[in-house]
Amino acid sequence: MRIIAGKYRGRNLKSPASAQVRPTSDRLRETLFNVISGRVAGRRFLDLCAGSGAVGIEALSRGAQHATFVEQSKKMAALIKSNLELCRIPANEAQVLISDALAFLRSTKKRSDAIRSWDLIFFDPPYAVDYLPVLELLGSKSDLLNNDGVLIVEHSSKKSLPELLDGLVCTRVLKQGDSSLSFYGKAPKAHIT
Repeated sequence: MRIIAGKYRGRNLKSPASAQVRPTSDRLRETLFNVISGRVAGRRFLDLCAGSGAVGIEALSRGAQHATFVEQSKKMAALIKSNLELCRIPANEAQVLISDALAFLRSTKKRSDAIRSWDLIFFDPPYAVDYLPVLELLGSKSDLLNNDGVLIVEHSSKKSLPELLDGLVCTRVLKQGDSSLSFYGKAPKAHIT
């Protein structure tokens, strides 16, 4: 795995040793950032089920203001920290948290501080996981996703996600091999081109 573009371009990241972890491929990551390229600089990025951290680090490389990495495995969280150090990313630009995605979102929703929402959220759980609880929590009744924010969900191309769900509207689906990226925004303002 390598960083594709930006200030950390060309840096090789450490990969997970386990075959059970499915990192987002360089090609799919490049496709993702081609779509959201104009929305990354100066924005807050949340990498849910972060794995190696490659997607969030790519966002930082392309100018994201801050990235929050949420990973439930202590081993994978250590790998993310190692990859952040490898790229020499300043500590004030990244935060690594060990938590289940849903538990993290529920606890964050209850917080009252100003930094509890994101402009871009990338959600890439194991393909066998039920996506709906997280999607429902990120819907319109929540301010976890900013009003003009984008939620990107990576999932199996064999799995269809709802087009409309609790104030979120799917505006685009990109298929690439066995994986798909579904882009969501808050209804009715959502529009991804």
